[in-house]
Amino acid sequence: MGIRSFLHRLTAPTPVHMPSLGSQKLVCVVNQSLKMGKGKVAAQVGHAAVGAFLDAGSSHPGHVEAWLASGQKKICVKAPDESLFEELVQSAQRLGVPVHLVKDAGHTQIPAGSQTVLALGPYNDDVLDTITGDLKLL
Repeated sequence: MGIRSFLHRLTAPTPVHMPSLGSQKLVCVVNQSLKMGKGKVAAQVGHAAVGAFLDAGSSHPGHVEAWLASGQKKICVKAPDESLFEELVQSAQRLGVPVHLVKDAGHTQIPAGSQTVLALGPYNDDVLDTITGDLKLL
């Protein structure tokens, strides 16, 4: 799907008989072992949110539309290190949840290729809570 088609889908009126998918959210899991500064964390979470949104726009458009219509809820949680990312990705894929992993380019504080943030969703709150509900808020 091209960017124009994608943007049109997002801005077009919602169909009257669109089925309710329930409450939706986007969860960003931040790798704490990298000791990123606040600005770096904010930038990496921004990359994760935009990437997840764009990816899910083509793979899970109904969830994206429901998420946009309900206020685009986002939360950030902590992961002690990137080893947890693999487990979270596997759980998400088993449940059909969209996943977006950000790897740093290495231009500033941390080495290139470092896994900084894992974004899960947008998807149903209840399903995401089964994957990330035990992680502490950032």
